[in-house]
Amino acid sequence: MANGKFVTYLRVSTAKQGQSGLGLEAQQGAVDAYLSGDAWEVVGRFVEVETGKGANALDKRPQLRAALALCKKAGATLLIAKLDRLARNVHFITGLIETGVDFIAADMPQANKVMIQMHAVMSEWERDEISRRTKAALAAAKARGVKLGGAGPANLRPNVEARQKAANEFAAKLSATLSGFVAQGMTQIAMVAELNAIGIKTPTGKAWARTQLQRTLARLA
Repeated sequence: MANGKFVTYLRVSTAKQGQSGLGLEAQQGAVDAYLSGDAWEVVGRFVEVETGKGANALDKRPQLRAALALCKKAGATLLIAKLDRLARNVHFITGLIETGVDFIAADMPQANKVMIQMHAVMSEWERDEISRRTKAALAAAKARGVKLGGAGPANLRPNVEARQKAANEFAAKLSATLSGFVAQGMTQIAMVAELNAIGIKTPTGKAWARTQLQRTLARLA
């Protein structure tokens, strides 16, 4: 139930996305869907267009700083569409929690602070894994004599995006099964054991381990 005062915060990570509205419309839709039908008041709306990179991402987000300040002043809750619109950085999420401002992600409205931190851990790990695999692929291509130039990483992007899409589609197929496990109150260890017992393989055709399960759950979240 959406009750009380809210400050909404939408973010896209490139100027091009900001100009086109790509991503913002979907985020606004998610926020509106969360607020629909209950007793609430939006006391402020903020939109950010930035990269989010750097040692202190908050320094590059004046709109987020303003949104947090308004939350404190008005006693409001920060409302975002998706957790990864804030950051895929554990330190950053922990810092936000320590500000004392309550925040809700429309895609994970029941998530408590522990769950939010776990999601950030998995998102950060996934981001680092993508970076590591990209660097390894570039090094391998260079060793084969391929001239990468400035467009080298861009040439690999379709490969990375294809793998991400395949992983998301695989997670979607398992959504009903995993939701059933959660509804039964199964632990992650029990879920792993059940998946292996009924013969469902990971996307790479291997047996499940807790790490793979957590990654799949994070994608569904």
